[in-house]
Amino acid sequence: MMQTFRSLEEDPTLRSGSLTVISGSMFSGKTEELIRLSRRAIYARRRVQVFKHALETRSDHDEIRSHNGVPHEAVPVGSSGELLEAVDPATDVVAVEEAQFFDAGIVEACRQLADGGYEVIVAGLDMDFRGEPFGPMPDLLAGADEIVKLRAICARCGRDAARSQRLIDGQPAPASAPIILVGAEESYEARCRHCHEVPEGVFQYGLPGV
Repeated sequence: MMQTFRSLEEDPTLRSGSLTVISGSMFSGKTEELIRLSRRAIYARRRVQVFKHALETRSDHDEIRSHNGVPHEAVPVGSSGELLEAVDPATDVVAVEEAQFFDAGIVEACRQLADGGYEVIVAGLDMDFRGEPFGPMPDLLAGADEIVKLRAICARCGRDAARSQRLIDGQPAPASAPIILVGAEESYEARCRHCHEVPEGVFQYGLPGV
């Protein structure tokens, strides 16, 4: 049974919630920033829950880990409904990693939590490997009270990078490849607009898509 969250209309004494969205390319420091904000809240003696989508496989089952190795405990969930069910009413801060993998309901879930007085922090890729809007991220960004846009360093030229380059056998993945392909450093690198490549062609590598 889905929980009914508190609202300011029902309880005028409730503090105002908020939604912060951390976005950027692969290797831009999104997870590191989410962990930093979560630890800052814990240091301030606030109750924090960190969630990640179950598709995230870079880290152990019950944690998130930045690319530079910083870990933090996290609860894996497979849907926005499952996330809402797992939120403790006593929690102050709800952090969500890999938001781009969630269903469209994550947008309403985050709105409901923020309206209910929770501080919601979401991190995710704003563009897929083709350079196009990724899943629910555009709507999350549109509804955010604060946006943290991070950039990486282009692996090819050293400029600021805002795009994620998918590589298959060392070559840029074609536009026909699956949108979601959970991988590691050898599958992706950060690229600037100039160096980002998405060739036409048929996807023939037999890699699984979701």
